[in-house]
Amino acid sequence: MRVFRLTVRLAALTLASSLLAGCASSGSTQEEEDEFAGVAERELYEEARSSLERRNFTAAITRLEALDTRYPFGNHAEQAQLELIYAYHESGDWEAARAAASRFIRLHPSHPQADYALYMRGLASWQAGRFSLERLKLIDISKRDLGASRDAYTDFSELVRLYPNSQYAPDAQQRIIYLRNLMSRHELHVADYYLRRGAYLAAVERGRWVIENYPESEASRDALAVMVEGYLGLEMRDRAREVLEVLIENDPRHQQLRGRTFEPRHVRAQSLSG
Repeated sequence: MRVFRLTVRLAALTLASSLLAGCASSGSTQEEEDEFAGVAERELYEEARSSLERRNFTAAITRLEALDTRYPFGNHAEQAQLELIYAYHESGDWEAARAAASRFIRLHPSHPQADYALYMRGLASWQAGRFSLERLKLIDISKRDLGASRDAYTDFSELVRLYPNSQYAPDAQQRIIYLRNLMSRHELHVADYYLRRGAYLAAVERGRWVIENYPESEASRDALAVMVEGYLGLEMRDRAREVLEVLIENDPRHQQLRGRTFEPRHVRAQSLSG
């Protein structure tokens, strides 16, 4: 009986401690929430702007988020949402920048600066897909996962399509060209993997996909070469010959063409006429 009473008392003390801790935690959260209580919208916005100018993005984000929460329909609401996208981006929080941009586009699809939000969403994905050693050419980024880069390509393409006269369209177009080449090279890495495994049909489909989706990319000629080799592996000689003729017509000096000799995996195009 004595043991039971002691257990009950310990349980009661534990519960009381938990409640006290909960109260303390709740008080701390409330204190954070009340940090900007009573601060006028204009004052809060000016503080955020001042923080942005000083490149103190942590302080700017805190105030812009508070502004968005406390004055969602205020005079500075839309501008605060736009500047929050920028602040997230400059602080390196690409996911938050994309989310904020998506929210702005959803809430204000006809806003005069909707193109800016779309551009920033693409730019955040662009940054998320970059690697620190890319500029030094120490890594081949096309061999990495390109999920973020695909998102950027989609956003920039949509920007150029929806807002062709936007001030951000020229930069978006240049990034599209880079991303197009990047993603087409990635597809060819996969196609080469299939060729090495003898999965010739899958390799042909990858090559065709590059040509159909990225016809202007630098890798389109290599995609034709992949298709030739894939068709040869499938013993579809007529199709291989047709694609080879297209390759010769478009790039007679392609690295895998030696005169009339085609040499991926040491297979010669001369045999096609045999």
